Amino acid sequence: MSKKVAVVTGANKGIGLAIVKGLCKAGFKGDILLTARNEKLGQETVAALGCKNVIFHQLDICDQGSCLKLRKFLEENYGGLDVLVNNAGIAFKQSATEPFGEQAEVTMRTNFWGTLWVSHALLPILNPNARVVNVSSFVSKKSLDQCSPELQAKLRNIQMSEEELCLLMGEFVQAAQKGDHAAQGWPNSAYGTTKIGVTVLSKIQARVLTETRPGDGILLNACCPGWVRTDMAGPNALKSPEEGAETPVYLAMLPVGAKEPHGQLVWDKTVQEW
Repeated sequence: MSKKVAVVTGANKGIGLAIVKGLCKAGFKGDILLTARNEKLGQETVAALGCKNVIFHQLDICDQGSCLKLRKFLEENYGGLDVLVNNAGIAFKQSATEPFGEQAEVTMRTNFWGTLWVSHALLPILNPNARVVNVSSFVSKKSLDQCSPELQAKLRNIQMSEEELCLLMGEFVQAAQKGDHAAQGWPNSAYGTTKIGVTVLSKIQARVLTETRPGDGILLNACCPGWVRTDMAGPNALKSPEEGAETPVYLAMLPVGAKEPHGQLVWDKTVQEW
């Protein structure tokens, strides 16, 4: 039997690093791939951890070739994948001076498209009973509530396809660049809208897994770590990275035989209404 393996994206600092530590502490039986764009920083982080089953692998989620390299590595060395935590993400500071359209494009590229590209590369090699955690945010729900009723209805449609969601996310960026996103019913938050995309994508992915791999016991969820003290959220946030990692680790370690949660947005280990 092949050795188990977990992948955590954007894991050289912040919540991602805390998730890696949390998986170690929770007794994950296998190797944990700490991935990051910067090879030097990633290697230094792994060396400082001193955890024998944590291995560094370079991954730029915005580079589809990089995602496919990771897939090849996993197939050749492990035969598949047992845990995927899509944690990598960015947010502009409130004080950012870049035009809103630019913020929308850059944030969407990492938070939504990057998550999608990693998923396209790695979901096909999930082993039975695998766990997938897409790190979203409570801001996704807040931003959804600020959308027009028409957009809310579309984004709550349980039969929405991935293609339809991708078109909507593209429409938001185009509208943001033109400056008429509010008139088209979108919220005034680039980060929040990208995380709407991540939450809805998770629901679509879970539905497709249920349809295409029934009986394989795979569980996929989105989660909100909470407001966490990181470079992104700043020093005034309420939670430590370790506290922020609790829900992602809980979802990644759901026991074999568990049927739920699946296709949900989970916050503080509790399913949230969408």
